Amino acid sequence: MTGAGSDREAVAPRAPAEEIGVPVSGRVAGIRRYPVKSLLGEELEAVAVDAAGLAGDRRLALLHRETGRVASAKNPYRWRALTTLRASGGDGAVRIALPDGRSVAAGAEDVDVVLSDLLGEPVTLVDTPPPDAVLERSRPEEVLAAGVAVPVPVDEGRLGAAAPPGGFVDFAPVHLLTTATLRRIGAELPSGVVDPVRYRPNLVLDTAGPGFEENDWPGRELRIGADLVLRVVARTPRCAVPTLAHGRLPRDPEALRVPARLNRVVPLDGLAPQPCVGAYAQVVRAGRVRVGDPVRLA
Repeated sequence: MTGAGSDREAVAPRAPAEEIGVPVSGRVAGIRRYPVKSLLGEELEAVAVDAAGLAGDRRLALLHRETGRVASAKNPYRWRALTTLRASGGDGAVRIALPDGRSVAAGAEDVDVVLSDLLGEPVTLVDTPPPDAVLERSRPEEVLAAGVAVPVPVDEGRLGAAAPPGGFVDFAPVHLLTTATLRRIGAELPSGVVDPVRYRPNLVLDTAGPGFEENDWPGRELRIGADLVLRVVARTPRCAVPTLAHGRLPRDPEALRVPARLNRVVPLDGLAPQPCVGAYAQVVRAGRVRVGDPVRLA
Protein backbone atom coordinates (compact mmCIF):
# COMPACT_ATOMS: atom_id res chain seq x y z
CA MET A 1 0.00 0.00 0.00
CA THR A 2 1.38 3.38 -0.90
CA GLY A 3 0.55 6.66 0.75
CA ALA A 4 2.03 9.94 1.89
CA GLY A 5 2.82 10.83 5.48
CA SER A 6 1.66 14.07 7.05
CA ASP A 7 4.12 16.62 8.42
CA ARG A 8 4.16 17.02 12.16
CA GLU A 9 6.11 20.27 12.04
CA ALA A 10 6.92 22.89 9.46
CA VAL A 11 10.40 22.60 7.98
CA ALA A 12 12.01 25.66 6.44
CA PRO A 13 13.34 25.20 2.89
CA ARG A 14 17.04 24.46 2.66
CA ALA A 15 19.57 24.16 -0.13
CA PRO A 16 19.36 20.91 -2.10
CA ALA A 17 21.38 18.07 -0.60
CA GLU A 18 23.64 18.07 -3.65
CA GLU A 19 25.01 21.43 -2.48
CA ILE A 20 26.09 20.20 0.95
CA GLY A 21 29.50 19.18 -0.38
CA VAL A 22 29.55 15.64 1.04
CA PRO A 23 29.76 12.79 -1.48
CA VAL A 24 26.59 10.80 -2.05
CA SER A 25 26.77 7.42 -0.26
CA GLY A 26 23.46 6.08 -1.54
CA ARG A 27 19.81 6.82 -2.15
CA VAL A 28 16.59 6.16 -0.28
CA ALA A 29 15.19 3.03 -1.91
CA GLY A 30 12.18 2.51 0.33
CA ILE A 31 10.23 4.00 3.23
CA ARG A 32 8.21 1.81 5.59
CA ARG A 33 5.94 2.72 8.46
CA TYR A 34 4.37 0.43 11.08
CA PRO A 35 1.37 2.17 12.68
CA VAL A 36 0.89 -0.68 15.21
CA LYS A 37 3.87 -2.32 16.89
CA SER A 38 4.76 -5.79 15.53
CA LEU A 39 2.07 -5.71 12.85
CA LEU A 40 2.94 -5.48 9.16
CA GLY A 41 3.01 -1.89 7.92
CA GLU A 42 2.80 0.21 4.78
CA GLU A 43 5.16 1.51 2.11
CA LEU A 44 5.35 5.26 1.54
CA GLU A 45 6.75 7.57 -1.11
CA ALA A 46 7.45 10.37 1.37
CA VAL A 47 6.98 11.14 5.05
CA ALA A 48 7.91 13.70 7.70
CA VAL A 49 10.46 12.67 10.30
CA ASP A 50 11.02 14.35 13.66
CA ALA A 51 12.60 13.44 16.99
CA ALA A 52 9.98 10.72 17.55
CA GLY A 53 10.68 9.08 14.17
CA LEU A 54 8.49 8.74 11.10
CA ALA A 55 5.10 10.40 11.40
CA GLY A 56 2.64 7.74 12.53
CA ASP A 57 5.24 5.03 13.09
CA ARG A 58 4.65 2.67 16.03
CA ARG A 59 2.27 5.05 17.77
CA LEU A 60 -0.10 2.21 18.71
CA ALA A 61 0.46 -1.18 20.33
CA LEU A 62 -1.44 -4.06 21.83
CA LEU A 63 -1.28 -4.45 25.60
CA HIS A 64 -1.95 -7.76 27.34
CA ARG A 65 -4.72 -7.00 29.82
CA GLU A 66 -3.59 -9.58 32.39
CA THR A 67 0.19 -9.12 32.42
CA GLY A 68 0.38 -5.46 31.36
CA ARG A 69 3.14 -6.32 28.89
CA VAL A 70 3.33 -4.92 25.38
CA ALA A 71 2.51 -7.56 22.77
CA SER A 72 5.53 -8.20 20.56
CA ALA A 73 6.39 -10.86 18.00
CA LYS A 74 9.79 -11.00 19.70
CA ASN A 75 8.05 -13.70 21.75
CA PRO A 76 6.81 -15.79 18.82
CA TYR A 77 5.35 -18.59 20.93
CA ARG A 78 2.70 -16.20 22.21
CA TRP A 79 2.57 -13.46 19.56
CA ARG A 80 3.65 -14.83 16.17
CA ALA A 81 0.16 -14.15 14.75
CA LEU A 82 0.87 -10.41 14.96
CA THR A 83 2.86 -10.57 11.72
CA THR A 84 -0.21 -11.90 9.90
CA LEU A 85 -2.00 -8.57 10.53
CA ARG A 86 -1.36 -5.36 8.61
CA ALA A 87 -1.85 -1.81 9.84
CA SER A 88 -2.19 1.17 7.51
CA GLY A 89 -3.09 4.83 7.74
CA GLY A 90 -0.44 5.96 10.17
CA ASP A 91 -1.01 9.55 9.01
CA GLY A 92 -4.67 9.46 10.00
CA ALA A 93 -7.27 6.82 10.86
CA VAL A 94 -5.47 3.50 11.34
CA ARG A 95 -7.06 0.32 10.02
CA ILE A 96 -5.97 -3.24 10.72
CA ALA A 97 -6.38 -5.83 7.96
CA LEU A 98 -7.06 -9.38 9.18
CA PRO A 99 -5.90 -12.60 7.49
CA ASP A 100 -9.46 -13.51 6.45
CA GLY A 101 -9.87 -10.32 4.42
CA ARG A 102 -11.84 -8.35 7.02
CA SER A 103 -10.52 -5.14 8.54
CA VAL A 104 -11.22 -3.17 11.69
CA ALA A 105 -10.60 0.48 12.48
CA ALA A 106 -8.28 1.23 15.39
CA GLY A 107 -10.99 3.45 16.85
CA ALA A 108 -13.84 0.95 16.49
CA GLU A 109 -15.72 -0.01 19.66
CA ASP A 110 -15.14 -3.71 19.01
CA VAL A 111 -11.46 -3.54 18.02
CA ASP A 112 -10.26 -5.11 21.28
CA VAL A 113 -12.80 -7.93 21.02
CA VAL A 114 -11.92 -8.66 17.40
CA LEU A 115 -8.17 -8.73 18.04
CA SER A 116 -8.47 -10.69 21.29
CA ASP A 117 -10.53 -13.37 19.55
CA LEU A 118 -8.07 -13.58 16.68
CA LEU A 119 -4.95 -13.75 18.88
CA GLY A 120 -6.41 -15.92 21.61
CA GLU A 121 -5.16 -13.46 24.23
CA PRO A 122 -6.95 -10.60 26.05
CA VAL A 123 -5.51 -7.45 24.47
CA THR A 124 -6.26 -3.75 24.34
CA LEU A 125 -5.11 -1.40 21.58
CA VAL A 126 -3.43 1.59 23.23
CA ASP A 127 -1.76 4.80 22.10
CA THR A 128 0.16 5.53 25.30
CA PRO A 129 2.83 3.23 26.73
CA PRO A 130 2.23 2.25 30.35
CA PRO A 131 4.83 3.42 32.89
CA ASP A 132 8.01 1.34 32.53
CA ALA A 133 6.53 -0.51 29.54
CA VAL A 134 7.96 -4.03 29.22
CA LEU A 135 7.97 -6.60 26.44
CA GLU A 136 9.26 -10.17 26.27
CA ARG A 137 12.07 -11.20 23.91
CA SER A 138 12.58 -14.90 23.32
CA ARG A 139 16.21 -15.90 23.06
CA PRO A 140 16.67 -16.27 19.30
CA GLU A 141 19.03 -19.25 19.42
CA GLU A 142 16.49 -21.10 21.56
CA VAL A 143 13.75 -20.34 19.02
CA LEU A 144 15.93 -21.61 16.17
CA ALA A 145 16.56 -24.85 18.05
CA ALA A 146 13.04 -25.48 19.33
CA GLY A 147 10.79 -23.79 16.75
CA VAL A 148 8.18 -21.08 17.20
CA ALA A 149 5.49 -23.39 18.60
CA VAL A 150 7.52 -24.32 21.69
CA PRO A 151 7.87 -22.03 24.74
CA VAL A 152 11.48 -21.01 25.34
CA PRO A 153 13.18 -18.73 27.90
CA VAL A 154 12.43 -15.03 27.45
CA ASP A 155 14.20 -11.88 28.57
CA GLU A 156 12.26 -8.80 29.59
CA GLY A 157 13.19 -5.47 28.03
CA ARG A 158 12.04 -1.89 28.24
CA LEU A 159 10.94 0.11 25.24
CA GLY A 160 12.59 3.11 23.63
CA ALA A 161 15.78 3.50 25.65
CA ALA A 162 17.17 5.86 22.98
CA ALA A 163 13.89 7.50 21.94
CA PRO A 164 11.62 10.26 23.25
CA PRO A 165 8.77 9.01 25.47
CA GLY A 166 5.37 8.31 24.00
CA GLY A 167 5.97 5.77 21.23
CA PHE A 168 6.49 2.02 21.00
CA VAL A 169 9.86 1.73 19.22
CA ASP A 170 12.15 -0.99 20.52
CA PHE A 171 15.18 1.24 21.02
CA ALA A 172 15.72 4.30 18.81
CA PRO A 173 13.23 6.18 16.57
CA VAL A 174 14.55 5.17 13.13
CA HIS A 175 15.71 1.79 11.84
CA LEU A 176 18.02 1.75 8.80
CA LEU A 177 18.91 -1.10 6.45
CA THR A 178 20.97 -1.14 3.25
CA THR A 179 20.36 -2.97 0.01
CA ALA A 180 23.99 -4.14 0.15
CA THR A 181 23.26 -6.02 3.37
CA LEU A 182 20.07 -7.49 1.91
CA ARG A 183 22.03 -8.71 -1.12
CA ARG A 184 24.68 -10.26 1.14
CA ILE A 185 22.08 -12.16 3.13
CA GLY A 186 20.09 -13.13 0.05
CA ALA A 187 23.19 -14.59 -1.61
CA GLU A 188 23.27 -17.21 1.15
CA LEU A 189 19.64 -18.26 0.73
CA PRO A 190 18.32 -20.86 -1.73
CA SER A 191 16.06 -18.21 -3.31
CA GLY A 192 18.96 -15.79 -3.76
CA VAL A 193 16.97 -12.90 -2.25
CA VAL A 194 15.56 -11.78 1.09
CA ASP A 195 12.59 -9.44 1.50
CA PRO A 196 13.35 -6.38 3.67
CA VAL A 197 9.91 -6.86 5.27
CA ARG A 198 11.47 -9.54 7.47
CA TYR A 199 13.78 -7.00 9.16
CA ARG A 200 11.19 -4.21 9.56
CA PRO A 201 13.30 -1.19 8.49
CA ASN A 202 11.97 2.36 8.34
CA LEU A 203 14.39 3.43 5.60
CA VAL A 204 15.95 1.09 3.06
CA LEU A 205 19.09 2.75 1.67
CA ASP A 206 20.41 1.73 -1.73
CA THR A 207 24.18 1.31 -1.35
CA ALA A 208 27.00 -0.51 -3.08
CA GLY A 209 29.51 -2.67 -1.28
CA PRO A 210 29.84 -6.11 0.30
CA GLY A 211 27.13 -5.61 2.92
CA PHE A 212 26.90 -4.99 6.66
CA GLU A 213 28.39 -1.51 6.26
CA GLU A 214 25.93 -0.43 8.96
CA ASN A 215 28.41 -1.99 11.41
CA ASP A 216 30.66 1.04 10.88
CA TRP A 217 27.99 3.72 11.24
CA PRO A 218 27.44 4.12 15.02
CA GLY A 219 28.64 7.58 16.07
CA ARG A 220 28.30 8.97 12.53
CA GLU A 221 25.61 11.14 10.94
CA LEU A 222 23.55 10.56 7.81
CA ARG A 223 22.25 13.54 5.81
CA ILE A 224 19.18 12.51 3.84
CA GLY A 225 17.65 14.81 1.27
CA ALA A 226 17.66 18.54 1.90
CA ASP A 227 16.94 18.57 5.62
CA LEU A 228 16.92 15.31 7.51
CA VAL A 229 19.97 14.46 9.63
CA LEU A 230 20.22 11.21 11.58
CA ARG A 231 22.83 10.07 14.09
CA VAL A 232 23.45 6.33 14.13
CA VAL A 233 23.60 5.03 17.70
CA ALA A 234 23.76 1.22 17.49
CA ARG A 235 23.80 -1.85 15.29
CA THR A 236 20.46 -3.66 15.31
CA PRO A 237 20.48 -7.02 17.14
CA ARG A 238 18.08 -9.48 15.61
CA CYS A 239 15.48 -11.53 17.46
CA ALA A 240 13.33 -14.34 16.07
CA VAL A 241 11.00 -11.97 14.18
CA PRO A 242 12.78 -12.27 10.76
CA THR A 243 12.13 -16.03 10.82
CA LEU A 244 8.35 -15.69 11.15
CA ALA A 245 5.73 -15.75 8.42
CA HIS A 246 5.05 -12.16 7.35
CA GLY A 247 1.76 -11.99 5.50
CA ARG A 248 2.34 -14.13 2.40
CA LEU A 249 6.03 -14.64 3.19
CA PRO A 250 6.48 -18.11 4.71
CA ARG A 251 8.45 -18.84 7.85
CA ASP A 252 12.20 -18.92 7.16
CA PRO A 253 14.68 -19.68 9.97
CA GLU A 254 17.55 -18.93 7.56
CA ALA A 255 16.69 -15.22 7.76
CA LEU A 256 18.26 -15.36 11.23
CA ARG A 257 20.74 -18.20 10.79
CA VAL A 258 22.56 -16.40 7.97
CA PRO A 259 23.21 -13.17 9.95
CA ALA A 260 24.15 -15.32 12.96
CA ARG A 261 26.84 -16.91 10.84
CA LEU A 262 28.00 -13.85 8.90
CA ASN A 263 27.57 -10.89 11.24
CA ARG A 264 27.67 -11.74 14.92
CA VAL A 265 28.93 -8.45 16.39
CA VAL A 266 28.50 -6.25 19.45
CA PRO A 267 25.39 -4.11 18.87
CA LEU A 268 26.12 -1.63 21.66
CA ASP A 269 28.93 -1.25 24.17
CA GLY A 270 28.38 -3.49 27.16
CA LEU A 271 26.43 -6.14 25.27
CA ALA A 272 27.59 -9.54 24.06
CA PRO A 273 27.99 -10.22 20.32
CA GLN A 274 24.68 -10.94 18.59
CA PRO A 275 23.44 -11.45 15.02
CA CYS A 276 22.98 -7.90 13.69
CA VAL A 277 21.25 -6.55 10.59
CA GLY A 278 20.85 -2.80 10.09
CA ALA A 279 21.31 0.11 12.48
CA TYR A 280 19.31 2.30 14.85
CA ALA A 281 19.39 6.09 14.57
CA GLN A 282 18.20 9.19 16.40
CA VAL A 283 16.99 12.34 14.65
CA VAL A 284 19.37 15.29 14.86
CA ARG A 285 17.42 17.55 12.51
CA ALA A 286 13.83 16.99 11.42
CA GLY A 287 12.89 16.93 7.77
CA ARG A 288 10.88 15.24 5.07
CA VAL A 289 12.29 12.16 3.38
CA ARG A 290 11.34 10.94 -0.08
CA VAL A 291 12.15 7.83 -2.09
CA GLY A 292 15.13 8.70 -4.27
CA ASP A 293 16.62 11.26 -1.85
CA PRO A 294 20.44 11.23 -1.74
CA VAL A 295 22.09 9.90 1.40
CA ARG A 296 25.39 11.26 2.66
CA LEU A 297 27.46 9.68 5.41
CA ALA A 298 29.14 12.49 7.32
